[in-house]
Amino acid sequence: MADQDPVFNIQRVYLKGASLEQPNSPAILLEQEQPSVDINLGVNVENVADGVFEVTVTATVQTKIQDKTVFLVECQQAGIFEIRNVPEDQLGGLIGVACPQIVYPYLRGNVADLIQRGGFPPVHLAEINFQAMYQQQQEAVAASQGGNAQLTQ
Repeated sequence: MADQDPVFNIQRVYLKGASLEQPNSPAILLEQEQPSVDINLGVNVENVADGVFEVTVTATVQTKIQDKTVFLVECQQAGIFEIRNVPEDQLGGLIGVACPQIVYPYLRGNVADLIQRGGFPPVHLAEINFQAMYQQQQEAVAASQGGNAQLTQ
């Protein structure tokens, strides 16, 4: 009986990759104009073993003055999660919502720290509603599969 109980364990949360580029330094650092900031986020899930998933949340932060990059930061924060005996209809939400919510605060801290270590004021990523993000992804998948899915507008 105990072997069938639902299992959700965090095996590890780790910084998978990070990079900071300042291709136009030092000249761009002397500019007085405020840079524009572009932030992109993504979530990737990989089944690494039976009942074990790696969930990676990626952030790309690029600041520019006109068409010149001030800095570009790419950061991947990952977690390894053991998930077993969870009903199939709940598994997607657990992997697509709960796991990224656990990993994301670490990503936010690492991005701000990396930018600050580059000599810039930290950029603090906003809180993310992973439930809404997951819902949008599910709707996009359903729409791309055509006639079987119905979406309300």
